[in-house]
Amino acid sequence: MQNLLPVILSGGSGTRLWPLSRESYPKQFLALAGEQTMLQATWQRVAAIAGRAPLIVANEEHRFVAAEQLQQLGVQPQAILLEPVGRNTAPAIAVAALEATRDGDDALLLVLPSDHVIADENAFRAAVLRAVPAAESGKLVTFGIVPTGPETGYGYIKAASGGDVRAVDRFVEKPDAQTATAYVQSGEYFWNSGMFLFKASRFLAELETFHPAMLAGSRTAWQQARRDSDFTRLDKDAFAAVPSDSIDYAVMEKTADAVVVPLDAGWNDVGSWTALRDVSEQDGDGNAHHGDVIAIDCRNTFAYGERLIALVGLDDVIVVETDDAVMVGKSDRMQEIKQVVAQIKADGRPEATWHRKVYRPWGAYDSIDNGARFQVKRITVKPGATLSLQMHHHRAEHWIVVSGTAEVTRGEEVLLLTENQSTYIPLGVTHRLKNPGKLPLELIEVQSGSYLGEDDIVRFEDTYGRT
Repeated sequence: MQNLLPVILSGGSGTRLWPLSRESYPKQFLALAGEQTMLQATWQRVAAIAGRAPLIVANEEHRFVAAEQLQQLGVQPQAILLEPVGRNTAPAIAVAALEATRDGDDALLLVLPSDHVIADENAFRAAVLRAVPAAESGKLVTFGIVPTGPETGYGYIKAASGGDVRAVDRFVEKPDAQTATAYVQSGEYFWNSGMFLFKASRFLAELETFHPAMLAGSRTAWQQARRDSDFTRLDKDAFAAVPSDSIDYAVMEKTADAVVVPLDAGWNDVGSWTALRDVSEQDGDGNAHHGDVIAIDCRNTFAYGERLIALVGLDDVIVVETDDAVMVGKSDRMQEIKQVVAQIKADGRPEATWHRKVYRPWGAYDSIDNGARFQVKRITVKPGATLSLQMHHHRAEHWIVVSGTAEVTRGEEVLLLTENQSTYIPLGVTHRLKNPGKLPLELIEVQSGSYLGEDDIVRFEDTYGRT
């Protein structure tokens, strides 16, 4: 549909799926419910009815990951808007709407979180198409999930009686169990999905009416954005000053033009490990396992990891293993993982933000060992990629090529190294690493020195605009 523009919101941190999801690499970039990442799956399920490439709103720290994952699908986004700080969904959608109307266009914005699972994609697309006439007539459409039970973790929408498109009576907060049961039994309530469809101009007009300061601040941040061929970087100071609020509070609960389209498509926001278990393939005892798992006499368990995980005699237990952390907990207490993440941050530990393997625009590095005055990393550089020209005040580095070809700038020298060859970068010497080949470059880096933190990098030149 020519006028349908998907707006994919990809700014979340996904702390409830720790330790797999972390601030530097949250759940929308993970393949949790299939072979594609959740961001990729979000675009793929709407691509058949979209009139143009998507518009992405992402955290500035995630810009290269978001761009690369869409490139893997052969998709060049209409724009990638980068939030320097999180201000919730209403400002994110506001800058997307401003971008969409930049050339005088007035597209229908299909606003989609990037981290949902929808089992029946045909039913989802059909619901969107049913919503289009209402959105074209000026209504602000939200999609209400037909509830499968008295869920207390979702907000609800009470709808007027009707057919495909119903007037919104009211939005209600997350209820207790008794209230949720009454909602479901009444047949008048739907789960609030956080997905929307409306004209860009209509959303901006309603935001102007109900929250003019938010629109003004969002417009300033958008107008003062720095643009290049890949990204639109919203002005940091202006965007940080924008009031933070959700689209529900800022617009949808106040407008007289809100309508809801019922959606029964196997929707799940994957807000916890328990939710992921529920949407995963299970055996006859309700166990859902990913990886090398042996389970003896277990029921309703979920295990996720790469190393061998053995479960014996467990009921309703979740086990998640990564390179640097293991999480074990009861299924009905998975929401409390946020407290774990808060404690990790309070202790000044890196595991809330970083994985052991860290992705960079040029590739990735994996910190495989460390001790007093040394650290060992396995580095992978993508074909044609180049690290920044840099130096370190406190560490020296040894590089050993495992596979591929490395072009090494070391001071005034330029070296070409192949498999099993190595070089030494003394402390204080300017250096750069490049992969001139067509295959990935893998090498081992051994750092030694008095301080080995990532902030001991002085960059002189950088292809990716980092400082």
